[in-house]
Amino acid sequence: MLKLSRHRYIFMTISLILLLTAYMTGCSRASSQNDNIKFVGDPVNLIYYTIGEPDKDLQLVNDTINEIMARKIGVTITYIKVGWQEYEDRLNTLISSGSSFDIAFAPNYANTAMRGSWLRLDDYLTSLGKDLYDNVDPTFWQGVRMNDGGIYGVPTNKELAVRDYWMYPASIVNKYNIDITKYNTLESLDPLLRMIQQEEPSYIPMELDRDSHNFFALYGYEYIVNNKVPLMVKSMDPSAQVVNIFETKEARQVLDTLRSYYKEDFINMDAALREPGGLKRGAKVFWKSSGGGPVPDTSWSKDRGYKVVSYPVTPTVVTTESVRGGIMAINANTKHPLESIRFLNLLNTDSEIRNLFNYGIEGVHYTLDEQGQVALIPSKDSHGDLIPDAPASYTGVQYTQGNWFILKTMGGDNPDPLDKWDQFRNYNAEVIKSTVLSFTPDLSKLTTQTDNFEMIWKKYYPSLMTGSVDVDTILPKFNEELKQAGIDKVRKEVQKQLDTWRGVKR
Repeated sequence: MLKLSRHRYIFMTISLILLLTAYMTGCSRASSQNDNIKFVGDPVNLIYYTIGEPDKDLQLVNDTINEIMARKIGVTITYIKVGWQEYEDRLNTLISSGSSFDIAFAPNYANTAMRGSWLRLDDYLTSLGKDLYDNVDPTFWQGVRMNDGGIYGVPTNKELAVRDYWMYPASIVNKYNIDITKYNTLESLDPLLRMIQQEEPSYIPMELDRDSHNFFALYGYEYIVNNKVPLMVKSMDPSAQVVNIFETKEARQVLDTLRSYYKEDFINMDAALREPGGLKRGAKVFWKSSGGGPVPDTSWSKDRGYKVVSYPVTPTVVTTESVRGGIMAINANTKHPLESIRFLNLLNTDSEIRNLFNYGIEGVHYTLDEQGQVALIPSKDSHGDLIPDAPASYTGVQYTQGNWFILKTMGGDNPDPLDKWDQFRNYNAEVIKSTVLSFTPDLSKLTTQTDNFEMIWKKYYPSLMTGSVDVDTILPKFNEELKQAGIDKVRKEVQKQLDTWRGVKR
């Protein structure tokens, strides 16, 4: 009898566990589908860090988000924005000090994942986060997988290939009947920039900043570590070797061209010191580069305050860098992994929450026009008068916060096409994958070298890549200091790991 009762006890215990599991699974699936389940008791609060200037109405938006999420998934967040120039240092400090937080935007995803900073998500993405997983393009999941096969972050579901576009003011292009499709190399820009300098002296012909631009992508190169370690490989060559890009003839051609443009006063004189960022609203700049997907002109025109036109100068290649550009990750030490997954699941499947993060509160920060598109409400002073060019009281950083395809599109003077997201889907269906997509070298034993490379990069890269210094004098010094810091050793190690990775892939 005693033995029988034990079996019954074990059976009842297992049955109870199965019933509770089924109930919780049902709740999570149902909540992601936005039914009327209401969570009772106190919600679990998550600490969430992301990049962007703290907004005037951030707390107001945070409170509204929490009202909805507490009801839908039993979770709230403390929504913390850290400025663009401070974010990476702040995040590194949070990680190294073991500070308590749950979710963060992860700009340096690969390195922090290899250090064990982020929670491995594979098991969650087949259960509680299955809706999230199914809503993100499979190529993004391929791109965020680390060399151990694990997924440690949730990519933003957006354009797969980030092409380089060269943009121009539409008014100037129309005035001089410029065919912007003819200009797709740095050298080809010379007569155009010269004409602008002569005919439109109030315009800066070409604007660069201290992070400059990946002009090497024009030759088919992509970074294999990150842009502060100048090791690159040709994206579409399955047997391409890793090179120090600054030892190549292509780099020399780029640097010589930029130097000639700087000496001709085509490039802004403060380029090597200028903080990276978009074109200032209303600034009179003729040529500016930016990365984007399909139909970028509408959003850029809104940002600039005047209509711009652009032309892509690089192919639609999906690189590891492009798919890892907007990752949200869960702290490996979080005390709330399930709640964090629920939050990320909701953010990527629920249009109400996603639009709230991106645009703020309807009726406060935006209205909807007759097409159902977003019309932003301008900032006003205490008397209710519009403040010209004032920063918005709330702005989401779109590429950092989840699935774009459930966002409303923008209306206004330069409205998005109503089929914008269909155009994005068609664009994603036609991209080409880099031959090194998802390859991530492990340089954890060479951190001294890579840290030194970054210091050398800061010393030379901004001035070289803006044409601000003599190439014959500075380029040899740059390469010599890289050699002394161990660039050849690191290049050989990366090449060895790439050869091994290619062998496994075959």
